[in-house]
Amino acid sequence: MASGSRKRCEWAGSDPLYLAYHDEEWGVPVHDDRPLFEFLILEGAQAGLSWITILKKRENYRRVFDRFDPVKIARYRKPKLERLLKDPGIVRNRLKVEGTVRNAKAFLAVKKEIGSFDEYLWSFVGGKPIRNRFRSLKELPAETDESRAMSKSLKKRGFTFVGPTICYAFMQATGMVNDHVVGCFRHREVARMADGVLSGGRRSIRSSARSPHPGDEGAPVSRKSRS
Repeated sequence: MASGSRKRCEWAGSDPLYLAYHDEEWGVPVHDDRPLFEFLILEGAQAGLSWITILKKRENYRRVFDRFDPVKIARYRKPKLERLLKDPGIVRNRLKVEGTVRNAKAFLAVKKEIGSFDEYLWSFVGGKPIRNRFRSLKELPAETDESRAMSKSLKKRGFTFVGPTICYAFMQATGMVNDHVVGCFRHREVARMADGVLSGGRRSIRSSARSPHPGDEGAPVSRKSRS
């Protein structure tokens, strides 16, 4: 779609919240462990729902889940979980809520073994973003070899709600792939961020990947609902 002289990916629609997410966040390389953990949890929470539903609940998620602090979340016990399941500000699905605790514990195990969740996740794309050149939304894949490898490894490490489609949406959101269509004004901007040459204060991408980790095999999706 276009707004003024700007052309955007079709999925951005007209909702101001969605437009801001598309224009400011989607596809920007993320290299901090906590935001990566947050995105992984929120992408899993979206399963079966629309992304705008999650965006509208995101601030409440941050509030009730201790700003996505994995150390604190890993310590949640039944009374806390029961309170969360009564909170209308999040997706009140028991498997997803309990899965967040499970994922926090798995996250901490990865940090202990590898030292960086960032390093672990970015290894699946060789430490630098995959720059696609799709021209329309219908060309975007639901999953890729990289997202399948990530999903398989995450599941092996105890994570949940990390199927290959969810992993690909996560990769799109955190800039591991640039899936802005070539006609979108953000395609070039995000590519320049990945190259570390965009002015405006954002730090450049940091390539810190290793080869596949011991025990691992192998090294948006449109923003509509996913199962």
